[in-house]
Amino acid sequence: MHTSTTTTAALEPWSIEQLQQATQGYWLNDKKPDDQIKRILTDSRHAETGDAFLALKGERFDAHDFVAQVADQGCQLAIVSSPVDADICQLVVEDTRLALGHLGAYRRQQHSQLKVIALTGSSGKTTTKEMLGSILSRLAPTLVTRGNLNNDLGVPMMLLELRAEHQYAVMELGASHRGEIDYTANLVQPHVAGIINIGTAHLGEFGGRDGICQAKSEIYAHISETSIVPAADDYAETIRQAVSTGQVLSFGAGGEVYASEIELQSQSARFVLNTPQGAKAVNLPFAGEHNIENATAAAAFALAIGISLEDIVAGLEQAVGAKGRLNFIQHKEFLFIDDTYNANLTSMRAAAEVLAQQPGIRVMVTGDIGELGSAAAMEHYKLGRDLVSVKGLNFVVAVGEFAPAAQEGARSTQYGKKMQAFLNQEQALPFLIHLIETHQPQPMSFLFKGSRYTHMETLMAALMEKL
Repeated sequence: MHTSTTTTAALEPWSIEQLQQATQGYWLNDKKPDDQIKRILTDSRHAETGDAFLALKGERFDAHDFVAQVADQGCQLAIVSSPVDADICQLVVEDTRLALGHLGAYRRQQHSQLKVIALTGSSGKTTTKEMLGSILSRLAPTLVTRGNLNNDLGVPMMLLELRAEHQYAVMELGASHRGEIDYTANLVQPHVAGIINIGTAHLGEFGGRDGICQAKSEIYAHISETSIVPAADDYAETIRQAVSTGQVLSFGAGGEVYASEIELQSQSARFVLNTPQGAKAVNLPFAGEHNIENATAAAAFALAIGISLEDIVAGLEQAVGAKGRLNFIQHKEFLFIDDTYNANLTSMRAAAEVLAQQPGIRVMVTGDIGELGSAAAMEHYKLGRDLVSVKGLNFVVAVGEFAPAAQEGARSTQYGKKMQAFLNQEQALPFLIHLIETHQPQPMSFLFKGSRYTHMETLMAALMEKL
């Protein structure tokens, strides 16, 4: 277990002077707390004595409305962007969202002993991050981005958890708009950073893959030591143009860190990891060729901060996948693969290849992919066409608003009969139960995947309950 997953360890306290210095705010009144501040938080429900409550403002909410409530809970300090009529000491800043960034950056700057890795990409970020967490936390206390705390609020929140004993930090940076990675990478100040790949996640926001590449390439402006680049990506040339460090390390086919002698097994993989430091065999406890790519990326990041090849291999072999990322669950005589955490077009196709390696009748259950903008119907059409063409898949059950578009794509091939489309989970469930009944007693493997908002884990749980 990474040290990052346990927030029970006491956070480093803040003095009143440090808070003001970091945020450049002014004190509204003289009722400053005598003691140090134990933690800074943005969720009013958990605020208590010893905390500073930072009131964020969003499009649909304003946490300034909860300042009086946190005062009643014993909280003695609020960080606000406009004074509030409440009996509590207030540090008034220009913008609380930016103040959170300033506080995260201040905390990061206090930890000169820290080696920081930052990574971004369209797919595989979380798995690569978990692999790096496994490599580094074997060696020393490591802070690893939790869950999806990878945006302009999540990244500084993670930095606030830095403690004196941390030797490494692995920060995942996400982009939902231009300028976001420029902002978060500047807070993180990584020694080593890079892009894993340029896919199709958030196509809608960026108006195409060129825009995605530009947004993610912002990470290269903030690296102090080594830039990591994907050698085999079709944007590899464009990515290299964004690099500004002297030292560059590439991974993937044609790169300096790459896999050879690949053997894909149903729930794992074997390969030889080739690096400038030599080559070593790896037994990877993850399925699918895309996870070998993630492992070579993790190896490149780790090598760049001076980790030995032996330690990298040991860490990769002990790595555990994040929840909802290709987790294999044996339920009675059925295999369920829970890949419901999220989806994009690239990872959906990769998941189909993993399912094709499994025993028995293979059923892929897909939810919609979000954030594709005006390209959504066409992209789902292409996805439907591609999924039914994967050798080894027996059935594809598409669920959601764009399921009919996926089915049209499937019907443009000779394998159209493999796909069934349903507008919602309630309609899909009876069909899945029927599939099981008609194929008894043959072994069956199911893989569930969709974008986060589709909650495909709900359908998976409902089916398991009926068995």
